[in-house]
Amino acid sequence: MTQTQDATRTRTFGWTDPAEHAHLLGRRSGLEILRAMATGELPPPPVMHLIDGEGMQVEEGAVTLTLEPREFHYNPLGSVHGGILSTLLDTAAACSVHSTLPAGVGYTSMDLNVKFLRPATIASGKLTCAGTVLQRGRRTALAEARITDAAGRLIAHATSSCMIFELPV
Repeated sequence: MTQTQDATRTRTFGWTDPAEHAHLLGRRSGLEILRAMATGELPPPPVMHLIDGEGMQVEEGAVTLTLEPREFHYNPLGSVHGGILSTLLDTAAACSVHSTLPAGVGYTSMDLNVKFLRPATIASGKLTCAGTVLQRGRRTALAEARITDAAGRLIAHATSSCMIFELPV
């Protein structure tokens, strides 16, 4: 990524083939796949390159992501766009569910209910988004995620329902 500070700002990024993750879904558990991403054994999914997401920490039922706010995250009001924050919340909540699934079982978000509590800007420092599973059944799971700034202030909160299903063989 490049970002200049003159009148013309640019950003360039690349990503890896998303099929690298997809072919592992039937072979490795969600926890194994996510831990491989956290250690760098597997590349992050393309969306993390798009938003310039940083580190990932993974435990069973909990995933934490970080993001350093940049100008290219801003909305017209001069703060991090709600879509960027929502992407972080959705990722942390859904991945926390993924971390509980065995090989051959998939998930998808059914909803995402977000509450924005304060703006995030470059001055907020590194944002930390922590997702945890609140309840998991055979067919659905409920998770939450919270974004805090470098001072520990709550920026946004979300709950998400995920559908759980067997992957086709």
